[in-house]
Amino acid sequence: MWVTLDSAGSSVDTTVFHEDGIISGYRHPCSSATDCIISLFQLTNETVNIWTHFLPTWYFLWKLLTVILTRDVWHDSFTWPLVVFLVSCCIYPLASSCAHTFSTMSTRARHICFFFDYGALSLYSLGSAITYSAYVIPDNWVNSLFHQYYVPVAVANTIICTALACYSRLGFPFLQYNRNTIIRFPEYQFPKFAKFLRIVAFAYPYLFDNIPLFYRVFLCVGDGCTDNNANVLHHTHIALAFLTAFLYTTHLPERLAPGSFDYIGHSHQLFHVCGIISTHFQMEAVEQDMVTRRQWLLTHSSPVAFADTLGAAMLCVALSLGIIFLFSLPLVWSGNQGKIHGDKSPQSRAAAKGCWGH
Repeated sequence: MWVTLDSAGSSVDTTVFHEDGIISGYRHPCSSATDCIISLFQLTNETVNIWTHFLPTWYFLWKLLTVILTRDVWHDSFTWPLVVFLVSCCIYPLASSCAHTFSTMSTRARHICFFFDYGALSLYSLGSAITYSAYVIPDNWVNSLFHQYYVPVAVANTIICTALACYSRLGFPFLQYNRNTIIRFPEYQFPKFAKFLRIVAFAYPYLFDNIPLFYRVFLCVGDGCTDNNANVLHHTHIALAFLTAFLYTTHLPERLAPGSFDYIGHSHQLFHVCGIISTHFQMEAVEQDMVTRRQWLLTHSSPVAFADTLGAAMLCVALSLGIIFLFSLPLVWSGNQGKIHGDKSPQSRAAAKGCWGH
């Protein structure tokens, strides 16, 4: 069920499946959907990746349902930013666990799976910005010019960064890859540049979203700085977020001892765990700010609007799905060519799946 990539067969294009410092524990790169699901209950180098995001999905779903059932979300617009944030907290680990589960069905499936993963992460970034605008922004920035344009810029960042992350895998659809050829730029030819683009796509919206929080907890002094008990939770979230980024960019500890952390303890597993714990503390901090600052914000801030909360989230979901469709279309189209032309040979079926080199 699991292999070293060298043993997967000369006809299988395995480059896209390889991770730095991980030698063994790979699933076969042409697994069926059933094989992928069965692998959830076998120890591979993806098993912990999957479960560390699948199980927290249910925790965040429970938190979302608790808010919906205990707060008057249908009539109290002040709760809408929290609902959007919690929905994004449910979607991003679920998308990640599904991507890790089914990414070994073929090279094309792997790309498409992670396109959805990137879109979900961008939505989570927007959810953070929406809650920060409503509950976290310091008192002396409320209704400022920055506050007025903060969510619209976050919406633009979400769309741009989804596209940039998808671009980092294969390049521009139809220009650098299409139904006849897949020129794997930049991930194959320039893997470090591809990783850099992906880091930028994730780091930039996080840093922008956190401008009001960084100012509030690190720079602001005197009146209007919103110094309350939530700040301790915010500090914890920030520390864990930077630890998460460190693990993602450095590939430690497996780079120091290749093969020693193939199944348990490699950086992507630690990245998942730290990211989820960071999200938990972020959620707790946001909820505490919402409760503690509610009366002051209702008095001094502009009313929470549908356009800046649920509307912004739905717009981003629609546009992100459009971007994912655009990047995925050449892969799906290419994968169906054998079927369209009635070629039933094993080689054609394998090539159609993206299991053979191109």
